[in-house]
Amino acid sequence: MADQVNSLEELGQVADSIETVDAPQITTIQREVVKDALGRSYATGKRKDAVARVWIKPGSGKVIVNGRDQTIYFARPVLRMILLQPFEVSGVAGQFDVMATVKGGGLSGQAGAVKHGISKALQLFDPSLRAALKAAGFITRDSRVVERKKYGKAKARKSFQFSKR
Repeated sequence: MADQVNSLEELGQVADSIETVDAPQITTIQREVVKDALGRSYATGKRKDAVARVWIKPGSGKVIVNGRDQTIYFARPVLRMILLQPFEVSGVAGQFDVMATVKGGGLSGQAGAVKHGISKALQLFDPSLRAALKAAGFITRDSRVVERKKYGKAKARKSFQFSKR
């Protein structure tokens, strides 16, 4: 091999003779604001078997879920806390009205679906909020679902009681 470098001095000479290539410029993606004719942003949120359709618009912080107030629909305080997390993380608590319709799953899954929908809609309404929502993990869909039941089993993994005799 004739192209071998035997000392640090030769390496320095080789490095000086090589032309430097400019690194490609990294461009930031400019996300655009997505609103309908009424000034609302829409997004779909999902969690377990629940699917939420969420509309947000500037307002006083009122949250309506399936035609009922959030305090009536989500009676447990923990579920309401989950629902309002995106507003607190992004620093816009009390500035948006939310109208959501939810189907499927239980109350916990529905609260998670509305939270996911609110996060996505906030990001569409104001793209500058995306960094805070993404850092908190609210834009990512939580893909955990119930494992299916297998044949020959009592549940997904539980076996029937074993009898030796």
